[in-house]
Amino acid sequence: MGKYVVDQWPPAPSTFSEERRRDFTESLGNGRVGSRLLSETDNVRVWSLTLQPGERIGFHTHVLNYFWTAVTAGSACSHYADGHVANVSYEAGDTKHYRFDAGQFMIHDLENTGATTLMFTTVEFLDSPNAPLSVRS
Repeated sequence: MGKYVVDQWPPAPSTFSEERRRDFTESLGNGRVGSRLLSETDNVRVWSLTLQPGERIGFHTHVLNYFWTAVTAGSACSHYADGHVANVSYEAGDTKHYRFDAGQFMIHDLENTGATTLMFTTVEFLDSPNAPLSVRS
């Protein structure tokens, strides 16, 4: 996680491919953390994320406290703003919670590297220390 000031996001890591660096730069501050926004209230945003084998959701930025739950088993690869790459295997029901202090963020992408459809549900809490980011297409 890093600290952010709107319009002062980090540069794309030099270890990324040119295409991934371009996506990173063009997506800075994008709050679209799923494929589809299922529900939004004054308190939460509920997202669905579905990735077919080989499909990828581009870079997006997390600033709100949230959790995700894997709906299906599978494997994926994420590239992060600090340049590290994580390959992860998921089981249905796996859940992870994240908390962000004021000014903190996380930028990453996610690519389905498995042979099955990968699905997640993500719930963001709008009463987090940071204001929600805009949700871009």
